[in-house]
Amino acid sequence: MRDFYEKEMSGCSVVGIMSEEGSRFSGELIMKSISVMRERANGLGGGFAAYGIYPEFCHLHTFHLIFEDNRAKQLTEEYLKKSYLIEKDEPIPTRAQGSIKYPPGLWRYFLKFKRKREEGEIAFTEEDEVVRTVMEVNTNIEGAFVASSGKNMGIFKGMGYPEDIGRFYRLEEYEGYIWVAHGRFPTNSIGWWGGAHPFGLLDWAVVHNGEISSYGINKRYLSNFDYHCELFTDTEAITYLFDLLVRKHKLSLEMASLALAAPLWDTIERFPENLTEITKLFKAYLNRNQEILISINGL
Repeated sequence: MRDFYEKEMSGCSVVGIMSEEGSRFSGELIMKSISVMRERANGLGGGFAAYGIYPEFCHLHTFHLIFEDNRAKQLTEEYLKKSYLIEKDEPIPTRAQGSIKYPPGLWRYFLKFKRKREEGEIAFTEEDEVVRTVMEVNTNIEGAFVASSGKNMGIFKGMGYPEDIGRFYRLEEYEGYIWVAHGRFPTNSIGWWGGAHPFGLLDWAVVHNGEISSYGINKRYLSNFDYHCELFTDTEAITYLFDLLVRKHKLSLEMASLALAAPLWDTIERFPENLTEITKLFKAYLNRNQEILISINGL
């Protein structure tokens, strides 16, 4: 008989803390929370999403940028000025951490939207322009990557264990009402600053552990709607899919989640008949597929 317990590890660590009253609290708590799962990461990526940290700029889009060189920064600023007034920009405050080696340029911009709808644009929104900006920077400006682009929030990520990344970004000096943290254990993609979690677009911030094996087809599907995956991690695709399904296609979060991770057929068969419209939809879908199978077998 075995006299010890051998723990079976799964890669990546995830923590989320939210104040239901909307009270803001220091990032110290989320750093302590994620630090107890250090063994679930391997130092190749850590990051945090924080909501409510920029109350004085809550009406502006805050872009957190990762720059590999000064030319990337210059080109990005020239592009941003076409559509936005830069109300304020500054380096993201950091402190030296022994385990954080060779950090890239880290800058934040507080942007006011100024671009007007162009002739021929039927349905144009400020959010659409922000998405377009993120895709343009990530795809066409070499050495520049947008980490976050929402309002009154920011994503802080990089190469290292998450608690070390938090200290590097001085997160104990920020206060927010929602904090999300991730420690990465990459399995099928490289570890680098842009590939750390969370992934963000507008106000979305997504983390996950495990592997999403449908990354390739998701990437190709998203390209039809001008979302371009350039950060080499499957969670980026999921972030864009939520924006497409919920913001653009107006699906509920429940329906979007079911579209991305549909229940198995035997689970659908056990759904009660008198539940939500979503349940009825899955039942109808199952029945239709059963009819198709019967027809095929009948041939």
